[in-house]
Amino acid sequence: MTKTQLPQRRIGPREVSAIGLGAMPMSVREVNDEDRGVATIVRALELGVTLIDTADAYSVDEDDFGANERLIARALREYGAGDGEVLVATKGGHTRVGGDWELDGTAAYLRRACLASIERLGVERIDLYQHHRPDPETAYEESLGGLKALLDEGLIAQAGISNADPAQIRLAHEVLGDGLGAVQNQFSPAFRSSEPEIALCQELGIAFLAWSPLGGMSDAGDLGARWQRYADVAAKHDVSPQQICLAWELSLSPAVIPIPGASRPESITDSVGAITLELDDEDLAALSG
Repeated sequence: MTKTQLPQRRIGPREVSAIGLGAMPMSVREVNDEDRGVATIVRALELGVTLIDTADAYSVDEDDFGANERLIARALREYGAGDGEVLVATKGGHTRVGGDWELDGTAAYLRRACLASIERLGVERIDLYQHHRPDPETAYEESLGGLKALLDEGLIAQAGISNADPAQIRLAHEVLGDGLGAVQNQFSPAFRSSEPEIALCQELGIAFLAWSPLGGMSDAGDLGARWQRYADVAAKHDVSPQQICLAWELSLSPAVIPIPGASRPESITDSVGAITLELDDEDLAALSG
């Protein structure tokens, strides 16, 4: 494992790099370059990234279900990362029947999904296991009870929820207590409606993992063209608008940990630069609009 240490933030009792790697883009396209995916993960580890986010449903369809988890396990083996050096967070609750993103939030399904993720990742227990998305056909209390059972059984070290509103976060905190390590919601310049969830996570001492922090797979490359203020501040610092965006998100709260997706080593290299980028008051005022 690299000796590089990036500035850290907390997920429960664990310290992780202030920016994580979102691995979804490596496995969900019709054609995926697994060797390039491994190279991207290895580059992230070399840079000091110690948080990788995945999900069992990050695949082309049900025939390839779990592909992203298997890819991460391969990369960690090839790199030689030791036990406990990288926090791998995964999610369960989505299915991919016919390639569609369907939901199953039942406690029984979450347990089966968790056991399968443990096998694919090659671990004894999962560092952070997150309920991927509320299932309208299943009472949220049941899904949370399923996570609590996984904690009690020792199959997961920490539980998380994703795509949750403030009421669901408070309920999860009541049910899971200190076992609730993180909330993973969408947040970006184009999607700022999760600001109340960020504030609540800071209040409760829970990490907020920002997914699609640059606008998502199809829009991240155009961030500077869509949002001129990020391009202007980027020109001042001679960095990319994407790096400015991530630095701005980090400035919002110590609870925020952006997890930008990447499928190329160059992308995660640029993203990691945001951790040590210092924005002044003038920059923050310009970016807050």
